[in-house]
Amino acid sequence: MIKTPTPPLKSWPDAAARLVAVAAGRSPADLVITNCQWVNVHSREVLPDSQIAIADGRFAYCGPDASHCIGPKTEIIDAGGMFAIPGLCDGHMHIESGMLTPGQFARAVIPHGTTSMFTDPHEIANVLGLYGVRLMHDDAMMQPVNIYTQMPSCAPSAPGLETTGHELGPDEVEQAMAWPGIIGLGEMMNFPGVVNGDPKMLAEIAATQRAGKTVGGHYASPDLGPAFSAYVAGGPADDHEGTQEADAIARVRQGMRAMLRLGSAWYDVKAQITAITEKGLDSRNFILCTDDCHSGTLVNEGHMNRVVRHAIDCGCDPLVALQMATINTATHFGLEREIGSITPGRRADVVLTSDLRTLPIHRVIARGRTLAIDGVLMAEAEQFGWPDAARKTVNLGKHLAADDFAIHAPEGANAVKVKVIGVVENQAPTKALTAELEVRDGLVEGDQAKDVCQIALVERHRGTGAVTNAFVSGFTYKGDCAVASTVAHDSHHMIVVGTSRADMALAANRLGEVGGGITVWRDGKELALVRLPIAGLMSDAPAEEVAAAADAMVRAMAECGATLNNGYMQHSLLALVVIPELRISDMGLIDVTRFEKTDLFEKM
Repeated sequence: MIKTPTPPLKSWPDAAARLVAVAAGRSPADLVITNCQWVNVHSREVLPDSQIAIADGRFAYCGPDASHCIGPKTEIIDAGGMFAIPGLCDGHMHIESGMLTPGQFARAVIPHGTTSMFTDPHEIANVLGLYGVRLMHDDAMMQPVNIYTQMPSCAPSAPGLETTGHELGPDEVEQAMAWPGIIGLGEMMNFPGVVNGDPKMLAEIAATQRAGKTVGGHYASPDLGPAFSAYVAGGPADDHEGTQEADAIARVRQGMRAMLRLGSAWYDVKAQITAITEKGLDSRNFILCTDDCHSGTLVNEGHMNRVVRHAIDCGCDPLVALQMATINTATHFGLEREIGSITPGRRADVVLTSDLRTLPIHRVIARGRTLAIDGVLMAEAEQFGWPDAARKTVNLGKHLAADDFAIHAPEGANAVKVKVIGVVENQAPTKALTAELEVRDGLVEGDQAKDVCQIALVERHRGTGAVTNAFVSGFTYKGDCAVASTVAHDSHHMIVVGTSRADMALAANRLGEVGGGITVWRDGKELALVRLPIAGLMSDAPAEEVAAAADAMVRAMAECGATLNNGYMQHSLLALVVIPELRISDMGLIDVTRFEKTDLFEKM
């Protein structure tokens, strides 16, 4: 494996003279790919018997014969008749969801053909503020692939309904727009703020637009009437929160790009791609993305290659699916002349594959440099030195006890009716459910027969020792058990779900001890631990190690009775107070249909 530093990429103006000379045959190329089937995403066609010449990390010539570009030192790669497709682009994602740093994330996805990512580090922003965003940006800029950073827009995601470790506003947005790797504004999750003309949200959008950059959207509401039109008028240019065909259609009709996501737990492509395959809408306004993929998915299933395969399995033409993961994304972010296609002048990001439907990734070239062959890294991604200040972020303020997780019933009650957060498998939204529960010794008890267990949010940024308690359904836990995580979108306090208050306390204290991560307990013993020491969100260990620990965590959850597909991802989103219907925050139980706090108890 090559471990030489990533060479700097020349800008197009700086490389233009040589690119012209190579294309004209006056100067030799660095690399020529011969005997390939050129997948042209501009014309949506496959051009057989093609050759591609590369110089200074960019494409110089693409056509039937590049022999005039070959010199005595030119590297030749015979593609053996394989398809040459552009490097894959992820249009919206959070690196932190992989539980990896940008460098380790790049290392994990390069063998799967991903060469460009558009990342919103709002997870670390909620923990470390602008300082954390800068660390992510700087790590990303070191990598041998293109990692563009979107400045987080909403920290907190819902002001007044949660308390984060740090807050960001228009001043921070304006400052970040000058950083070299900032491509735009991250997803505007505070959609009620935009709809209601909140000055802070509009100022962040204005700062982004003045910089000539793209505003990311997040409209997590089924209301496609005037409120949706008001949101679009406010500036967001894309949206990935659609879950049905009508959502995708509404977005493109209003001039947005509809981003269809397939993450570890979000399966929203199949329900929306019919807008193209059945309704015949213009596919150039649709983009594929992952949003959230944990390390196990990356190691065991893939990244954007997985999403493209899935879109094809859902009935999408392979060339259309490839456009949605390459040129459509580049065009949306104003980078069509830089990435997203195999055409002269663009960055030489190309993937060789033997089949356009199953998409096996045989060779990955980024900026003209072979980075992976048949799943094996040939050039190591750069690893950033993360400072100690980013590793000491879990502050519980005290040693927690079982009593901290007790839910006291109203005076004199023998039974109560409570609101319950209902997890929806494979989707981000939850349901607002109710359940009648027993009271014993003045405390409300969960009911395993009804699949109702406790959920708690433990404050971990300021060491207040505060614990918010409520109930959740969908995890089917049995016996005495608990799962705790410092990954708790988006405020990233600590979420603990369990059937035993004693085990919940043990799990919470364990994460305070190790500095963050995920832990599973049963009958007073730890079954699994994923250490995430950086901001309580990420590890700088290799993806394979983190994935192995995450796989053990998933198995431990199953031992406790969990049957949900990607139940951990559902766990980590239970504090996301911008997606309906019911969530938990450090301020209490939140009704996200009304964007207000709500009582745990209902009248019997």
